Amino acid sequence: MSEETLQTDARLGRALASLINRQGTLGTLEWAAAAGVPADHAAYETPRLAEGLRALGVEVEGSAAEGWRLAGEADLALPQMLEPRIAGTIFAGGVRHFAQIGSTNATAMRAGAEGARDGSVWLAEEQTAGKGRAGHVWKSNPRDGIYCSALLRPRVAPADVIILSLAAGLAVVEAVHEVTGLWGDLRWPNDVLLGGRKFCGILTELNAEVTRVRYVVIGMGLNVNHAEFPAELEAIATSLRIEAGQRFPRVALVAALLRALDREQVALHEGVGAARERILRRFEEHSSYCRGAAVVVEEDGGYEGMTQGLDERGFLRVESSQGMRTVLSGGVRKR
Repeated sequence: MSEETLQTDARLGRALASLINRQGTLGTLEWAAAAGVPADHAAYETPRLAEGLRALGVEVEGSAAEGWRLAGEADLALPQMLEPRIAGTIFAGGVRHFAQIGSTNATAMRAGAEGARDGSVWLAEEQTAGKGRAGHVWKSNPRDGIYCSALLRPRVAPADVIILSLAAGLAVVEAVHEVTGLWGDLRWPNDVLLGGRKFCGILTELNAEVTRVRYVVIGMGLNVNHAEFPAELEAIATSLRIEAGQRFPRVALVAALLRALDREQVALHEGVGAARERILRRFEEHSSYCRGAAVVVEEDGGYEGMTQGLDERGFLRVESSQGMRTVLSGGVRKR
């Protein structure tokens, strides 16, 4: 079975939207009509809609005879929930949702090769083969986090793709602050931390020729409502819920994230040079790692030094005992 066939049925989104809008009981025929189900199929299709939503974690009560209603909050980032919030962005009309997927990035990369449109988005409730930088596994609790990949076709050179990755980190920081009031700390090049622990990882992959980028996939995994982590991760991983002591709406976070990422790509589209300067300045402002931090760099056998800001391309400079060095891809952690 292909992953396309596992994409969440659009009828579920319409069904959920109608229940939220009503905030009460919907009759079977009315609910069927809202979901796009023919009236003569309503009696046996509406129970299937209810079961489909329950499988996604939405509490639906009722029956074909009594009607249908929500029994709790519904925080499910289906396209129909997001569209009103991302109207006017490059991502409007491009969101695909999956209850479970291997990797949103892997699926997006395949779709890009097959011609997927600029601004396509893959969202999953759970990943079974999520990945981070250098092939690291990214743990994804069902319905607790945001597991999202966005495909862009920017008019930039391959050497400028790191700027897109830094811009994605800024988009995460600004979206999280908008919804939660928390300010994330950017660890070059692709992690966002709170209280020194990681809650977001960003993985940027591209398909390019020597002089131009065909497409870029920006994968973002955010720990949102995780209440705890395995013992081996407690010291290095956190979530928005753990840091703030409350749950946060994922629909609002995804929408804010896509709006913020849209602003970044619009700025790059209007002029890479000027946008690059602003992104580098803002990244340093939101990072305790970029200047004056004593770090260990996991590159070239590993070395220590003091960070000295980003160079004009977006790579991290570190003053080591062997002189000034430029970190091209290695992980960085504070000593």
